[in-house]
Amino acid sequence: MRGVRGLRGSRGIAIAVTAVLVGALATGCDKGADDAEGAGGDGGDGKPAAAATGTAAVTESLAPDGTTVRIGSPQAKTVVHVYEDMRCPVCKKFETEGGGEALRDLVRSGEVRAEYTLASFLDGRGGQGSKKAANALRAALDAGRFAEFHDLLFAHQPEESVDGYTDAFLLDMASRVKGLRGQKFDAAVKGMTYRGFVTASERAFDTSGATGTPTVKVNGKTVPQSMSGALFDKSSLPMVIGALSQS
Repeated sequence: MRGVRGLRGSRGIAIAVTAVLVGALATGCDKGADDAEGAGGDGGDGKPAAAATGTAAVTESLAPDGTTVRIGSPQAKTVVHVYEDMRCPVCKKFETEGGGEALRDLVRSGEVRAEYTLASFLDGRGGQGSKKAANALRAALDAGRFAEFHDLLFAHQPEESVDGYTDAFLLDMASRVKGLRGQKFDAAVKGMTYRGFVTASERAFDTSGATGTPTVKVNGKTVPQSMSGALFDKSSLPMVIGALSQS
């Protein structure tokens, strides 16, 4: 897989990527739409994300803004910011079938730091699964297990309409992550300890300029619609990251 470094200085790469991806665009979960099924609406087979067991050792921290979760080297010159709603089926498609695997590879290489903002707007259509999942992920960050738990939850994402991110489901999933379950984590899940984080994260999403999920920014630049197909193509996403990091 080509990394970011090898693409730096490659003039015209954005045009080339756009040409490759014409006709391959996918629709995300739109905050303003009534139907959020998008292109990734199938429930999948529950197969874990490829890198789920390899991400726990990557450095994790909460940014000073109190809502951005940082994964990867603090020295990375390229920052890829991902906006996701845990109930969004298109986010699952990104994480388990598309560019998510490539992003994890780049993070492990030290070339890229990934940052995550967790939205919860899909709960507005009924339920509270997005909020519960975001709260549980914040608790997992305290245990240094955000990345691993994040990947696992997307790999086993319930159908959006089911609102399946219940306390029982989240605790069951957490049992599969070594070192995550414990009195503090369990209490945080059951008591929505990080409700303030969840609310602030949705507010951060609202003010980010993102209109749906997944939205990806590279060094502050949003991946344009013409390149959005790369989010679902693990071989193309590194090229887009390289192009935007130099534009």
